[in-house]
Amino acid sequence: MHTKQTVNEGLKRAYLITIPAADLTAKIDAEIKKVAPQVRMPGFRPGKVPANLVKKMHGEALHSQVVNDTIRDSVDTLLREEALRPAMQPEIGLNDGYEQGKDAEITVSLEVLPTIEAPSTDGLKLEKLVVPVTDAQIDEALGNIASQNKSYKDAAKTKKAADGDQLIIDFVGKLDGVEFEGGKAEDAALVIGSGTFIPGFEDQLVGVKTGQEKTITVTFPEEYQAAHLAGKEATFDITVKAVKTETETTLDEEFAKSLGLDSMDKLREIMKAQLEQQTAGLTRTQMKRALLDQLAAGHSFEVPGTMVEAEFAQIWQQLQQEAANEEDPASALKQIEDEKDEYKSIAERRVRLGLLLSEIGQANGVEVSQQEMSMLIQQAAQQYRSEDRQRFLEYVQSEPMAAAQLRAPLYEDKVVDFLFDKAEVTEREVTIEELQAAIEAEDTAEAAPAPKKAPAKKKAPAKKADAEAETTPAADEKPAKKPAGKKAPAKKADDGEAEAKAETKPAAKKAPAKKADDAGDEKPAAKKAPAKKAAAKK
Repeated sequence: MHTKQTVNEGLKRAYLITIPAADLTAKIDAEIKKVAPQVRMPGFRPGKVPANLVKKMHGEALHSQVVNDTIRDSVDTLLREEALRPAMQPEIGLNDGYEQGKDAEITVSLEVLPTIEAPSTDGLKLEKLVVPVTDAQIDEALGNIASQNKSYKDAAKTKKAADGDQLIIDFVGKLDGVEFEGGKAEDAALVIGSGTFIPGFEDQLVGVKTGQEKTITVTFPEEYQAAHLAGKEATFDITVKAVKTETETTLDEEFAKSLGLDSMDKLREIMKAQLEQQTAGLTRTQMKRALLDQLAAGHSFEVPGTMVEAEFAQIWQQLQQEAANEEDPASALKQIEDEKDEYKSIAERRVRLGLLLSEIGQANGVEVSQQEMSMLIQQAAQQYRSEDRQRFLEYVQSEPMAAAQLRAPLYEDKVVDFLFDKAEVTEREVTIEELQAAIEAEDTAEAAPAPKKAPAKKKAPAKKADAEAETTPAADEKPAKKPAGKKAPAKKADDGEAEAKAETKPAAKKAPAKKADDAGDEKPAAKKAPAKKAAAKK
């Protein structure tokens, strides 16, 4: 094996590896000797097939295997001997016109991770904006809980049902006079005006009384989830068993006990903790952005273009998807197109911060434990259908980059927490509005401008790029162990490029479809709560 460096510019490296034909021939012959005892051929005793016949029968397959293995081993040796840390999967190529009996020339192109001076964690100063929880906020939150836990009492039998009243009904749905599956229920609770049932259902029950029987006619929406009912006109035979009116909910000890708590004091304590947790998330976001701003301002180094391109592709895909859902997609798309260069700058900043956080984490012994990693994988597996979970687990175990993608956000958070502990932090009490304004101000200062029609939506990618700076898997992982050789040699450099792209988003390549992909699959109405399945909205 002979290695020659052909490119050394910035972070770019390229090499030409030459494998003499004699070396390949020797490896093929050795492989033939290894498999010959296992070959069976009519007219020969087991294990006695001549080597020349084995070569004639299996030589082509063995040749491809040897070339692939040689490419993989050669690139592994190159990375090890040259102490290279690939930023992304190297691009691998085999010389055009290569055929058995000739030297194999392997081209290897890659970008390496930059050498970053050990970042200093001294001198960091952060302001923590804290929102105290007031009694008024707790009272408002409790009021919201009370409104969501309404209670009703029986009204007089002469009471005509009105908007806001609750009905207890039995109903039977029919298509062309024939009862349909899932269209029947007993003692179903329905609040008039809630919009729980399909359009027209509740409106026709205004004015009914306890004990009354009524038949109504409704048309299921065209987009109704049960295909056999979508767009169809149906009748419902209804028996009103009770008309109930809403009772005022009193925030007292009884109310707390109805929620399974000992007292109102305990309920207020829990409510306060929840509100503090909500504002704590915003406080952390603000602190994290301020931290990353300091890190970005204090460090400037070249970043691998391939990593920036992969990061930008993710941001750009998200922006395009969001723009496509706007009222005027063409205008939204044009706006983000006008700001494309700014989003590219965001991608570069995000990659730089990811590399920087990784360097800080490694220099200070920040690690994600095996137990934490197992929990992450199990949580991710829950997003898949039960029959696909095992396949997902096997996929993560076999694809290091998939596991790295799961690991990266947690690793980053642990590094950020480490830096929070090292920083000099001062606290300042603010209102929730002031905290939100501070976050928005950072968005305006650092993030690319957002399209006018949906500012919150369009800022999302910029926020993620600047503030969260998710650590790119390649940045906090060791160099890839399988840089080449997985494909047949005839595919040359294109294989390396395809594999490099796949490594940036491995889950899209092999992972089983998540449960969300099955959103359009309808289960038979009878298997779900029939009271709401047949008549309820989609």
